[in-house]
Amino acid sequence: MKQIEIQNVVASTALSSQLDLRAIADKLPEAEYAPDEFPGLIYRLKKPKTAILLFHSGKVVCTGGKSEKEVGESIRTISRLVRKAGQKVTSRPAIEVQNIVSTADLESELDLNAIALTLGLDRVEYEPEQFPGLVYRLEEPRVVVLLFGSGKLVLTGARRPSDAQRAAELVKSDLERAGLLTRRHASAPPDAPAGPAPRPASQVPA
Repeated sequence: MKQIEIQNVVASTALSSQLDLRAIADKLPEAEYAPDEFPGLIYRLKKPKTAILLFHSGKVVCTGGKSEKEVGESIRTISRLVRKAGQKVTSRPAIEVQNIVSTADLESELDLNAIALTLGLDRVEYEPEQFPGLVYRLEEPRVVVLLFGSGKLVLTGARRPSDAQRAAELVKSDLERAGLLTRRHASAPPDAPAGPAPRPASQVPA
């Protein structure tokens, strides 16, 4: 199994004890602010490609980042923009990762019915009529893993990339121990020599 691929890092911070969202929206033409529909202000960055949600309380949520580095860059960018808009902001806000969504590939097709029966309904949720994947909840690390028949995994709830990677490896180990995971072996090249053909018995010297 290859390393996990991070798809989304959701993190939060506080830029101030209070923000004037209307004043920020007036200064930032790209901002989306419709308080009748959503209480926060939305600002979308192009690089890195993230979305920032700002609230009156000063709280900020960053979503869409592919790494903690991108989240940090996004928070610093919005902090500068908010400061230029005339708001007082914290110089070095503490950033807390709330959720990391990642994917992995077991490189093997899965029999989800067999997995549900073997691992036990107390550990998994599988209702194919409502959702095509099997939900597997791990206690340590506290990560929720979605398994699909193709062998693809979606992992959510991790706070660190290492937790997501460990969760993927635990799922793989559990399935291997239960005999529910068959590794894919590379097949021999079609033109590989098969060795010399045996001679007919009439040609074998006495």
